[in-house]
Amino acid sequence: MKKSFHAVALLAAGTAGFLGWYSAGRAQAPDADKTKAKAGPKQPGTEQGFALFQTRCMGCHGNPAMADRAPDPSVIRQMSPQKIYDALTTGPMKVQGQALSDQEKRLLAEFMGGSTPIGLGDAGEAKNMPNRCASNPALPDPSSGASWNGWGVDLANTRFQAAKAAGLTAAQVPRLKLKWAFGYPSGVSAHGQPSVVGGRVFVGADIGYVYSLDAKTGCVYWSYQTNSLVRNSITVAPVKGHGSTKYAAFFGDARANVYALDAQNGELLWKKHVDDFFVARITAAVKVYEGRVYVPVSSSEEFTGGNLDYPCCTSRGSVVALDASTGNQIWKTYVVAEPKPTRKNSKGVQLYAPAGGSVWNSPTVDPLRHAVYFGTGDGETEPADPHTDAIMAVDMDTGKELWTYQATPGDAFMGGCGGGPNAPRSENCPSVQGPDSDIGNSPILRTLPGGKRVLIAGTKEGDVFALDPDNNGKLLWRVHASNTPAPPPGSRPGFGSGIVWGGAADEQNVYYGFTGGGMAALELATGKKKWFVPITTPTGPGRIGHGAAATVIPGVIFVGGSDGLLSALATFDGHTLWQYDTAKNFDTVNKIPAHGGSMNSAGPIVVNGMVFLGSGYAVGGGTKPGNVLLAFGL
Repeated sequence: MKKSFHAVALLAAGTAGFLGWYSAGRAQAPDADKTKAKAGPKQPGTEQGFALFQTRCMGCHGNPAMADRAPDPSVIRQMSPQKIYDALTTGPMKVQGQALSDQEKRLLAEFMGGSTPIGLGDAGEAKNMPNRCASNPALPDPSSGASWNGWGVDLANTRFQAAKAAGLTAAQVPRLKLKWAFGYPSGVSAHGQPSVVGGRVFVGADIGYVYSLDAKTGCVYWSYQTNSLVRNSITVAPVKGHGSTKYAAFFGDARANVYALDAQNGELLWKKHVDDFFVARITAAVKVYEGRVYVPVSSSEEFTGGNLDYPCCTSRGSVVALDASTGNQIWKTYVVAEPKPTRKNSKGVQLYAPAGGSVWNSPTVDPLRHAVYFGTGDGETEPADPHTDAIMAVDMDTGKELWTYQATPGDAFMGGCGGGPNAPRSENCPSVQGPDSDIGNSPILRTLPGGKRVLIAGTKEGDVFALDPDNNGKLLWRVHASNTPAPPPGSRPGFGSGIVWGGAADEQNVYYGFTGGGMAALELATGKKKWFVPITTPTGPGRIGHGAAATVIPGVIFVGGSDGLLSALATFDGHTLWQYDTAKNFDTVNKIPAHGGSMNSAGPIVVNGMVFLGSGYAVGGGTKPGNVLLAFGL
């Protein structure tokens, strides 16, 4: 889609909020010194700022009739959060800002500004932390020694760490103790999954910083400030053409930027903006293979796109291949076709279709088939494209589609379209609201004992299915794995029974946690359920969510819960081996006040006898914010 199209269609989607509040009450604005926001924990997370933006900000910005008075959303997104916040409190938009609470102004400013939290200053810089490492020895070859490099530990996204690299046995797990904690200043969602390479931890944070830490002690080598939050994992891989730099740290941010940093010192090698949609983002981790970076692209558009002032809908998911040494684009494959104008709603706002198909998961690379596999999200418009809620396979050299398996057809879903007497469904909404059945988990590629290969993924309805990657994605088996009944066809599964961010697989079984609580083990070859456990808390049975990604080592499966409890279960029957409550205060090596919370997305990682994970998740209702990275050892 051409950038000029976005400039019109998305203008309405964005900064209209500033003038949309113009009819707010004219109460006297507080003094400037009282409106300076302070850094600190806040709830919900800044990702909810776009819901405010769509519902409160769509009447003017992007409206062609007001183009001479309402700035383009892309212009607002270049402002700092503090500048936007100041405009709404003491500046030219203070009258409009009176319609919002201070928390709402903060959320909107931080989403649109997209960099460090308001009031953070330079507190996130490694140079200002007391736990600076005394020296910075040369980073060893990432392929040598034990590591957990990237989201799924391997190209196949198995999330299985072999015994030698894990350095931890089932018998030793009950002896795990907290070794150190690192706090993210002013953070609320510690959902950046750490990677450990060459004895160093590489991790991104929701405060817009990426850090390199020592795995044993938690001392900090360097920090780098990005343009937005980083909630995926980092991959370290070789890079060429940058002087003495041998290895780069690759990742994406929530403004669709991909970065390559010198893994030794954190200096920027290149930065690439991979999508012009103004709320395009990179939620999941990139995958690096043979000099290419495969980038999944998602979007925040569907949060509340049912608002009649919004020109619904024009975003579309994609996977982009970049040259690892230069950042130059090699190919880009969209999930759905280019949106076209369809009709205008009763407010005269132009609507578009098709849209949707966000890629929320890290791609899986299959060198044997020369293919890249990834899951896709729901459609935003009807009819939903046959590539939505699907597993897609594309050629790794060209991006050409090889095959697609659609798990849930007809899923056109849009936030703000729940209906009901107090919230009637708008004209922007699909006539039949879909189940919102994105496949947000990375496909898992495994080889069975006899040599047959399977590609496995799960759905929000709680189904698990296996495809044949060597026979054009033919369905091998599909079972309902959750311990709750499958929802009726066409109904919304909600968050009571499904699979979101993914499982893990050893040589025999695949293990998935469920948003309604509990975990199941299924045979790779047949899908037969081996066991299901509800996962109990120290005080009794818990109906808490286990939608975060799982991690497996020989004999042990690790999974985090929405209550903050990290559990280690025996792989043969699911009984509890060890638990640790992370939802509490921690003393940190960098002296930042820190607290744990929900674990709803990224999973723990295991390397050299240590377990690392972030605790805290402030996206959506019922979650517990947190800002801490934890390291456990024997």
